[in-house]
Formats: sequence, C-alpha cells, structure tokens
Amino acid sequence: MQSISPETIFRGNDAWEKAIPQITKLTNNPLILGRSINTYNLRNKIFRDLKNQNLNVNSADLQFDCCHEDISRVKNIILSNNNDSVIAAGGGKVLDSGKYIAESLNIPCITVPFSASTCAGWTALSNIYTKNGQFVKDVALRSCPKLLVYDHEFIRTAPSRTLASGIADALAKWYESSITSSTIDDGLVQQAIQISRVLRDQLLIDGEEAFKAEFKNNTSWRNTIEACGLTAGLVGGIGGEKCRTAAAHAIHNAITQIITPNKFLHGEIVGVGLLLQLKIEETKNNNKLAAQSIKQLLELMNVLNLPTNIAQLGINVFENQNLDKIADFTCRDKSEIHFLPFEINKRDIIEVISNFEQQKIKI
Repeated sequence: MQSISPETIFRGNDAWEKAIPQITKLTNNPLILGRSINTYNLRNKIFRDLKNQNLNVNSADLQFDCCHEDISRVKNIILSNNNDSVIAAGGGKVLDSGKYIAESLNIPCITVPFSASTCAGWTALSNIYTKNGQFVKDVALRSCPKLLVYDHEFIRTAPSRTLASGIADALAKWYESSITSSTIDDGLVQQAIQISRVLRDQLLIDGEEAFKAEFKNNTSWRNTIEACGLTAGLVGGIGGEKCRTAAAHAIHNAITQIITPNKFLHGEIVGVGLLLQLKIEETKNNNKLAAQSIKQLLELMNVLNLPTNIAQLGINVFENQNLDKIADFTCRDKSEIHFLPFEINKRDIIEVISNFEQQKIKI
C-alpha cells in the first residue's frame, strides 16, 4: 500500500476561507491542536471561523514535542470531548502529532501548516521524539491527511528562519533519493527522483530571493514555499521510504540525541547532515561531484543564515563523548544510513565528522 497525497488540498492566499465549507462537511466537533504562543492568534482565528459555522470546537496545545506524553494527553482530551476530527495547525511537530493521534483514534486529520519549514502537512508519516526533543522513530501511517490547507497568508506570518529550514529539508530530497534509489527499476521511484531534481533546481534558483524579498507579488517566494511544503511531500509519497531519507536524516536523528539549551529546527539540523552526507560520499564513495555540491550548498546556506556544522548547533563533538553518541545512533541497525549503496560504520562517521568539524571550507 502506498499513501501518495492528501485527499484534498487547498492552496493560495485564501485557502483557509475556501476550505471552510469542506471542513464543515467533514466534522461537527473538531479539536484544534497547536503549540507555539506565537501562533495563538492564527489558531484563534481558525477557532472563531469554525465557531461561526456552528461547529462545536475544542482546542489543545502540545507541551513538549511530538512525544508519547503529549500524544497520550491529547488523545484523552479528544476522547473526553468526543471530538470527531483533529485540525493540526502549526509546525512540523504539531502536524506530526495531529496525524498520529487522528489515526490512532480513527478520525480524520486536517493539517494547516503555519510555515514552510517541513512537508509534514502532506505526508503519511510521523516522527516521534522524547519530550526533550530526541528522535525516537518514524511511524508510517495508513494514509495522508484527509485535507491539507496550505494558506499563503498564514505562512507569511512565520519567521524567515522557518523558510530557510524548509529549503534545507527539501533540498535533501534530491541528495538523499538520488543516491539511495538510482538503481531501482521502479518507474514511479525514478519519476520521484526526477521531481526531486527539479525541486532542487528551483530552490537553488529561487531560494535566496524568496528568503530576502518582500512577499507581495513575489513568484520566487510562492514557488519556494510550495516546493518546501507540497512538492517535497509528493516526492516521498510517490517514491516511498527510500526517496525520503538517507544519511542526512540519519545524522539529524543522531544529533538530536545531544540535548542543548537552544532548540534548532528540523531542517537546520538536516542541512548540516546533508553536508556531512556529501562529505561521506566524497571520502567513502570517491564521488568527485560531492565536493562541488558542498561548495554550492554552503554558498546558499550562508545566505540563508543556516548552520553549516555541528558546532553551530551548539554542540562540541569533542566533549562528553558526543562524537561517539552521534556515531552510535547514526549507525544503529535500523538507521537510514544503511540505505546508502556502500558500507558505512561508526568509525567512518567519527572520521568524517572529526575532519569536517576541524576544517573551514572556503567558497
């Protein structure tokens, strides 16, 4: 079975208003799930608009992450209120939590992303973390969200940092899928890889202008947010697991095991993982193009104010056995690192990260 896309998608400047009639057909008693205090006003708008449609609306907020503690607590709230749908409104952790909770209770999920930081509003996948933000596992869901509302006016309110994070995460689709799935003779997989190539090219062309320019009448911004939030999800939907993740996400998952005072966004960590993946390809697979890709990505990542090494994520890999911890988690049995078409082990990861953290790559 393959879950490719949400059943219905609304996108554009007035997507939320257009979606309301469809939402009223799906639910009478929805629960709006959110988290950040910074998005309270948007969630309150959604609450009021649905109340005006005579729906019996409840709300709940995550306290931590997409973690079992929050998931269990919100499920109990839904059961107590007899809610018949979850409207997940926020960033990736909120969207993943809403999808997981809705599936476990066999009720529809409506996703309303408030930023272009991930494609979580699209996918049939939830990433589970501890309440401290440490990655635990991916959970494949039976279906994508019932309805995705990708409202540009909502996304305009997000900090530019979230867009930069989304660009890094979406860029990884090409670099991961092209190495893990290039020899697979499944036509849909090959088409997904080609979509990810076009996605990469569009982000390299439009990403900087989208990040720097004004929103109004900005084609680059519109194309970039939809590339990050929609097209990136489509790649994984068509191509499946091996078109979603490889070393970049494996390293991301490992880095989250080190708890730091400052929280970094998913794509910010994936971007560092992507640079390390290319370094692995260069050193372990003798890929001469990987070095050029690193320089190309570094140029864009610097413009986007993205971290480009683990130190910039607030982690000294040479302290507290951090390097061993990252290498161990990266190379654990079920890690996506093993999707690479060549052998990789803990010693390789330690060597690549050590060398990478100690050098300054000049553009």
